[in-house]
Amino acid sequence: MTPDEHGYVKVHPGVVRATHWINVIAMAIMIGSGWRIWNSSTIFDFTFPVAITIGGDPAASQDVHNELGLAGALQWHFAGMWLLVVNGLVYFIYGIWSGHFRHAFLPVGPSAFIRDALAALTFRLPHRLGVYNAVQKTLYLGVLLAGVVMVLTGLAIWKPAQFQELTFLFGGFDTARLIHFLGMSAIVLFLLVHIALVIIVPKTLPAMITGRAQAHGAKA
Repeated sequence: MTPDEHGYVKVHPGVVRATHWINVIAMAIMIGSGWRIWNSSTIFDFTFPVAITIGGDPAASQDVHNELGLAGALQWHFAGMWLLVVNGLVYFIYGIWSGHFRHAFLPVGPSAFIRDALAALTFRLPHRLGVYNAVQKTLYLGVLLAGVVMVLTGLAIWKPAQFQELTFLFGGFDTARLIHFLGMSAIVLFLLVHIALVIIVPKTLPAMITGRAQAHGAKA
């Protein structure tokens, strides 16, 4: 990376930044509304606090709230779904066409992952803005795969008759719901780790907004 006249280098392309922040909005909608949908028909014996969910009227009575909450949550969920799908397609097309996936996420293998994971646990893993280590590559590839599974299981749950082959592939409606929930849990866990890393290395946040970083600060 060659610094410009102000001493900055480009670390994140504009398409990557735009799709990243649109994805933040889409995931917030999907997760918040998904938790409200979960509350209406749980698989396990717990519910999410209404305050952190999306859909319905928090001031309504419990019975009305459950009914309107589900309807509102479904509307939000479908809106977030289309935003996520369109944004994801843009990101995937750009990632393949531009070579971003090849340059950013490959190569990666078990030995590199173990090496970088051990270095991270001992706080000896250097960080370079715009350059992913093997642990980051594995996590990003994993969350991309989880996103694809979430879309497919979501379709299987949404239209089990129209997508009966897809529903069958996931082991039926109930199993598809379980996989969908586990996929959501994996994504939420990834987001928590991602946010924690941003807090630990705060200079990554301005770089994802502006796309640039000072040349002397691009490595830590």
